[in-house]
Amino acid sequence: MSFLYIIAFVLFVIGSAIKVLPEWERGVVLRFGRSVGIRGPGLIILIPWVERLLRVDTRTVTMDIKPQDVITFDNVSMKVNAVIYFRVVEPEKAVTQVEDFFFATSQLAQTTLRSVLGQYQMDDLLSSRDKINHTLQEILDKATEPWGIKVSVVEVKHIDLPKEMQRAMAKQAEAERERRAKVINAEGEFQRAEKLKQASQIISQSPAALQLAYLQALQEVTGEGKNTIILPIPIDLVKPFMKAIGETEVSS
Repeated sequence: MSFLYIIAFVLFVIGSAIKVLPEWERGVVLRFGRSVGIRGPGLIILIPWVERLLRVDTRTVTMDIKPQDVITFDNVSMKVNAVIYFRVVEPEKAVTQVEDFFFATSQLAQTTLRSVLGQYQMDDLLSSRDKINHTLQEILDKATEPWGIKVSVVEVKHIDLPKEMQRAMAKQAEAERERRAKVINAEGEFQRAEKLKQASQIISQSPAALQLAYLQALQEVTGEGKNTIILPIPIDLVKPFMKAIGETEVSS
């Protein structure tokens, strides 16, 4: 019976002394409560009852920041949420310099999001997201550096505007579309008038061209239906025929 107790005790000691860390983990070793360095990954051997191992995951963490109430610089109230990507680059600091680095980073991100977005106007928030994301990343990275945390990316995900503001923006966008349509229509009419002006100048310089244009228009009108159409005939159109008839009478 005592032999079984000895075997169980030996297995317990071996289990306490030998640890295996995967590639993405590092272990902060505490000897009598004092940090004595970082070990891992792989096989770790500890002094039983003297050293203790604290595991730290060094992979990139994706943290979703819940929607925050933000009042912009032009006094527009909205809800904004974001996502941040960070990882532990100095496990010893992440253990010894802050109680819970995950919770601390989350709280810091929430307060920073409210304070930074409050410095921008609503239009800037909607149009300058890249600039805002870069500013948030720099501030969070600098603030978490003493904790051994590296913030790599910050992205504003969604901006929830009030209903009345959404309706006002929809009306503004519709008015802008109507303005552009009217400008395009006016430009088209201007180009059309310019082309007609150039065509009239060319036709006015050539009577034959005027006659051809008249005949072409007459053909298009008569081809549209069988209604009787009475059109005045320009005198320039019949002058050649009258001249030919006069020459025939004189020769006879």
